[in-house]
Amino acid sequence: MVLEQLSQELAATVETVGESTVRVEGRRRLPATGVLWNGDGVIVTSHHVVERKDNIHVGLPNGETVDAQLVGRDPSTDLAVLRVNASGLQAANWASADEVKVGHLVLALGRPGENMQATLGVISAIEGRWRTRAGGDMDTYLQTDVVMYPGFSGGPLVGADNKVIGINSSALARGASITIPAATVDRVVRVLLEHGQVQRGYLGVGTQPVRLPTANAEKLGQETGLLVVSVEPDSPADQGGLLIGDILVHFSGEKLSDVDTLLALLSGDTVGKSIPVKIVRGGQVQDIKVTVGIRPQG
Repeated sequence: MVLEQLSQELAATVETVGESTVRVEGRRRLPATGVLWNGDGVIVTSHHVVERKDNIHVGLPNGETVDAQLVGRDPSTDLAVLRVNASGLQAANWASADEVKVGHLVLALGRPGENMQATLGVISAIEGRWRTRAGGDMDTYLQTDVVMYPGFSGGPLVGADNKVIGINSSALARGASITIPAATVDRVVRVLLEHGQVQRGYLGVGTQPVRLPTANAEKLGQETGLLVVSVEPDSPADQGGLLIGDILVHFSGEKLSDVDTLLALLSGDTVGKSIPVKIVRGGQVQDIKVTVGIRPQG
């Protein structure tokens, strides 16, 4: 009897949240999923499933397929915003962070075809603020044990109260099901609606990790840095005097040991600022300043 009741309630949740879940046709492969952020036709989905800037189509819950406009995207958080011109749309009901706990039952929903699909699991881990490998600022680390079937990216993670906890993504971590929390979704969507992009810092260098000479390692208290292997002409790095062969060891006072750390430090609030950078050049430690630019949108 209990299992029957639970089964009926899960099915009802899929039906309810399905009214806010759409199909996103923005790539050559299998369509993905999106969620109606509001009733005015604003849809949030995953950045990596929208491979083109035009000829994007959205399958609505009523079965109708409509054209969609790409409003903006943020690769660093794997989010993209679309807009459709349609009526009678049902916005998702978003959950707040304090409503979500480890062990809660959750449903991951997808609409890669005309009909809804679902998979059941639990929230397996919740941690504090973190940055993605691309430097995206996430309000919460939210991991589940749900199986991300093909086409589920961009779809909702739903709690027992029919509220959307966040947007599922298969592109943020290997071997783990990560959900972009509702607070991050809300913040990024609002920025994309206003500006069309989320500003990220940009230097214009190609780097790779390298071991420091022993003397430099002992002086700096670190074993590795980032070897500059390319400098784009007229980029902030070029204008700041960085050269191929330099080794970046500190950025704004923070030690650099890998590329992900540098990307994480190039946050939006560094744009336009003159940032102190410590380098090793010709075996000598030097201090320079580089004015950070805006990362081009890819």
